[in-house]
Amino acid sequence: MKKEAFLVVVIALAAGILIGVIVTNAKKETSAPQSSAAKSVPPPPIVDHLQQTSVLEGIVAKEPNNRNAWIKLGHVLFDSNQPLKAIDAYEKALELNGNDPNLLTDQGIMYRRVGWYDKAISNFKKAHSLDSNHQQSLYNMGIIYRDDLKDYAKVTEVWQRFIALNPDSPAAAQVRAELEHMSKTMFPQSLQ
Repeated sequence: MKKEAFLVVVIALAAGILIGVIVTNAKKETSAPQSSAAKSVPPPPIVDHLQQTSVLEGIVAKEPNNRNAWIKLGHVLFDSNQPLKAIDAYEKALELNGNDPNLLTDQGIMYRRVGWYDKAISNFKKAHSLDSNHQQSLYNMGIIYRDDLKDYAKVTEVWQRFIALNPDSPAAAQVRAELEHMSKTMFPQSLQ
């Protein structure tokens, strides 16, 4: 029953968005034609975070062990910039199953947003210990070491591990470029 109720809510939200897109497109087709230069790409559908939050809070109130609903609630709160509430929702999901590196990383990002860097780093370390190939946790850890804690030795160490996971990837190239930029701007005397 829990999964069915959640599925019905998700389908209803998707149907609402789809109907909105169809109605918008139908109105555009019946309006006077415009020159191709004047046409623009329509904006994406507006996401009603308040409505989604309300629906998901209703589900978790009735079904406190519904991990998927807690995760979805955390994501909606994340996207609507409510970090403390997102942290709590992610915590409930992690209490039900704490072995999720992606969820630990999302919660870690919210910890960073409120300035709890030690908790964020702890989450990223745990995520990486659960999945030694989890690049996102390493990347985010490096961001905190670089931008918030100004520990350049740690960011270099962490991002070198990031690069080692997939050295030929575009993400590794980006991190290499960030490290190079950091070395030039933070330590310009080392170039002499």
